[in-house]
Amino acid sequence: MFLGLGTNLGDREGNIRQAVRLIGERVGEVTRQSSLIETEPWGFESEHRFLNAVILCETSQTPRQVLETTQQIERDMGRKKITNRKSGSRTYSDRPIDIDILLYDDLTVDEPDLRIPHPLMHERDFVMIPLEEIKKVVP
Repeated sequence: MFLGLGTNLGDREGNIRQAVRLIGERVGEVTRQSSLIETEPWGFESEHRFLNAVILCETSQTPRQVLETTQQIERDMGRKKITNRKSGSRTYSDRPIDIDILLYDDLTVDEPDLRIPHPLMHERDFVMIPLEEIKKVVP
């Protein structure tokens, strides 16, 4: 399973390290990690640039369990989800960590709060560049 990580608040490198450690403890073994890539915010404006990475994680958890666990890690690391009051949809904002499920084996999931493969990953260089980096070395 490939997970995308992003952070633009606080000690960004430390946030990525902490997220990888917590994923390793709570989700499964992290077997590969891409280089870090620094990017502009996507989907909103901010003066804070992002650090992004992609990891490969071996897990026995279901996609739903991974989603719940990674969302708990986000909350534990201080992430607050902001919702648009009018539409009820999630709004992009600065955050200490963001964890997205990009790919999970060959599974396709299409649920309101869980879509695999990640539907926007091909529009985001900050996902595709590190994903391609670690996919090249995966058998």
